[in-house]
Amino acid sequence: MITTRREGTTVAEQFRPVWADIDLAAARHNAALLAELSAPARLCAVVKADGYGHGALAMARAALAGGATWLAVALVEEGVTLRNAGIEAPILLLSEPTPDAMADAVHHRLVPTVYSAAGVAALGQVSAGRTSPVEVHLKVDTGMHRVGADPDDVVALAGAVAATDGLVLGALWSHLAVADGDDPTDRDFTTTQIHRFGRVVDTLASAGHHPPMTHLANSAGAIGFPDARRDLVRCGIALYGYSPAPALADTLASGTGGGRLQPVLSLRAEVSYVRTLPAGERPSYGRRRPLAGRSVVATVPIGYADGVPRRLFDTGGAVLIGGHRRPLAGVVTMDQLLVDCGPEGDPPVAVGDEVVLLGRQGDQEITAAEWADQLGTIHYEVLCDIGPRVPRRLVGEPATGDDGATPDS
Repeated sequence: MITTRREGTTVAEQFRPVWADIDLAAARHNAALLAELSAPARLCAVVKADGYGHGALAMARAALAGGATWLAVALVEEGVTLRNAGIEAPILLLSEPTPDAMADAVHHRLVPTVYSAAGVAALGQVSAGRTSPVEVHLKVDTGMHRVGADPDDVVALAGAVAATDGLVLGALWSHLAVADGDDPTDRDFTTTQIHRFGRVVDTLASAGHHPPMTHLANSAGAIGFPDARRDLVRCGIALYGYSPAPALADTLASGTGGGRLQPVLSLRAEVSYVRTLPAGERPSYGRRRPLAGRSVVATVPIGYADGVPRRLFDTGGAVLIGGHRRPLAGVVTMDQLLVDCGPEGDPPVAVGDEVVLLGRQGDQEITAAEWADQLGTIHYEVLCDIGPRVPRRLVGEPATGDDGATPDS
């Protein structure tokens, strides 16, 4: 038997009818929209966690083609992977590297964040004697309380950077905790963070330190708080096509260069098995729910090991088959799930039919935000949880320098 593999997949991926489409045209559209909104601030595309599960390299290239001028990652190894693939844009490390990782960060021309005296000292040890200084971004904690220097320590840290051979202060930055909140107290706290950051900038200036760049805004800050945009905005979730909060989608659409974000990832599979079961049968583990009537039940070869949450059955999850929403017929298992397709011929379902778990089919759409609402989580987690067993297939016009191959995932 000869198997015809799906366009854009590798030989290793051809046998399993499960894949995620990554729409590079949508990614470029989102980057262009965010860059226009934030101008004259520059756009930094956050591509950590393998580009929120989309593929970091493909997303980096698409974002840069759409108007981003910076990239950001969480880990040194994430930045090294991009450099080894030929990415030349500035790459910001969002957390202070461990001392053991400082040499690799400097060698691969990554831009390190620091927020401790130990971090400055460790970076200084590997930067001394360089012909060109290492640019350092100093992070201050304005209320997130995750990482970042205390505001009272910033002047001393900036002085330590200035006094260390091979280092130069390139930026001061911070992070907003609740810019996506729609509660008045959230908006008040975001405004407080913006003002705290401004006071730290003024305090640094009074001490003779004038970083050439400041940045504060994440996706929510960039869309909802123009005062937070400053010189650079760091956009993550919006780059992937999702508003940080529903109200911000309307804000983005009504602003300068207004438009709608386009989801970049869609999760798809094919029906692998079909059977008809009588009323009262209880499919899947736990036999949790009886079928209300005689029903066609379709098996789909994707499960919680691939990022489809097991609880999706309990919370009313559905998939799209033939342009119709179909509820799950039982608990999601590790490698498969079952779909209640209704009585025979309503409409017919066959092996090989496309199943859309996230994305659009006909006039119906299921989004990561819908899953998140059902599951009591956030769409960031839904996207990042789609596992490495799911091949990522690049669709849309390739970004500059991209050959259309399936990205490493």
